[in-house]
Amino acid sequence: MHPHLTLHRHPMCAEIIEEFQKCHVDHPLKKFFGECTDLKIKLDRCFRQEKAVKRKANFEESKKFKEQLQAYKKEMAEKDNES
Repeated sequence: MHPHLTLHRHPMCAEIIEEFQKCHVDHPLKKFFGECTDLKIKLDRCFRQEKAVKRKANFEESKKFKEQLQAYKKEMAEKDNES
């Protein structure tokens, strides 16, 4: 299975998605017998790469947020000690 094949949600894989959808339209019966399998494999690989890129970006964003949170906690602890 694969996620919904919408181009705006998967910009990195847009070209492969279009080829895969065209293959399904051009070969309505052969698609059940492996005609589009090579494109499906390419699509799966592309989705994995896309997910890895998103995961890395989310991790970096999370790291920045944690640093900001730690700085805020430290600042609040210093203010409490001064009071």
